[in-house]
Amino acid sequence: MTVAQTVELEGHIIDSGTMGNCFGVVMEMGGEFEVEAFEVGRHKHDETYCRMTVLAETESDLRAILHELNQQGATVADPRDARLETAPADQVVPVDFYSTTNHPTAVRIDGQWVEVENIEMDCALVVEGIESEADDGPRVSTKVLNAVEEGDLVVTGESGIRVDPPERPRDGGSSFGFMQGGVSSERPSASLIEEIADEMREVNESDGTVLAVCGPAIVHSGGRDALADLVRAGYIGALSAGNGFAVHDLERDLYGTSLGVDTESLEHPRKGHKHHIYTISEIVRAGGIAEAVADGIVDEGVMYECIENDVPYVLAGSVRDDGPLPNTITDSIEAQNAIREQAQEADMVLMLSTLLHSVAVGNCLPSTTKTVCVDINPATVTQLLDRGSAQAIGMVTDIGTFIPMLRDELLESTP
Repeated sequence: MTVAQTVELEGHIIDSGTMGNCFGVVMEMGGEFEVEAFEVGRHKHDETYCRMTVLAETESDLRAILHELNQQGATVADPRDARLETAPADQVVPVDFYSTTNHPTAVRIDGQWVEVENIEMDCALVVEGIESEADDGPRVSTKVLNAVEEGDLVVTGESGIRVDPPERPRDGGSSFGFMQGGVSSERPSASLIEEIADEMREVNESDGTVLAVCGPAIVHSGGRDALADLVRAGYIGALSAGNGFAVHDLERDLYGTSLGVDTESLEHPRKGHKHHIYTISEIVRAGGIAEAVADGIVDEGVMYECIENDVPYVLAGSVRDDGPLPNTITDSIEAQNAIREQAQEADMVLMLSTLLHSVAVGNCLPSTTKTVCVDINPATVTQLLDRGSAQAIGMVTDIGTFIPMLRDELLESTP
């Protein structure tokens, strides 16, 4: 081993698995490590400190190892300021740009640690105000690559960057603790739903926002009315969905069907398979969802409650969409930005039976945002967790069972 760098770990790094993960990263990537100092926290709230030297055969190998260690929360000992390079053109970042995690992050500038604003995974870090005479000093924020502009100061390399992954709660009493989510059994847990309801009450009482990410299966499986009740009661503060969810929610109101099937009798009315396109036509004729509500064309359902209760929503389009509805954002970059704004403002997120939309929103969320993912398909829940949303609780169950149970817990139970 010809090159080396000393790094430090601090916090509850033993019981959260951080220290073991860091040791494993070094060995798996062909490096070696030597522990120079190790001070174990001996009481419940004491932190543990570890200082180790990482060795690798080449500079490129060492940089790769340090990058992975940084993602785990390790920082370079005796850190220097972060290295900044100018973006050479619009949407072009320096070759060695730092790619973010979704964990709280700070960047060292002029000897001071500056917290990153609007943290999000897979972005560049851009520094502003470094030569400003303003009292607030420099600012660091995330930018997706297509938003980077020529001349932006972009953070590169691994030095001067500190990542703070969430740790396991010391009281052990929350289902939302770091890496405690996992995937529950196939039947919904009453106790887990009770905890989710408690979290939603807490967010509601503190004037926070619960974002619901909704798939069409909510309507198909009979969970629509329960979700509408939660919107009306103020427990859902924002909604993100695709064109399909809104269309089938409106179809259920106009024709009593979803995907052409009567959700009460499960019968297939004549021409029921055309109800969704008829629905789109009626909403377009009215001028939009809000106009259809104002005209009395739509008088119930989730979208109706969003309009009546001023709950903001984002409908993102796809190449599969029929129509689409006038309110659907068909430009993918514009839709991403709208979803990103929702995600950054959310205090809690419910991802309800939609794989692609859940992953899209999950990519925009900080790791500190409490997240619940519910789907009948275990792959949906697992993929979300594997993508980096380690803070998520996963439930493998029928969404048509979960939402009514959650509604009953929130609206019929005494806190």
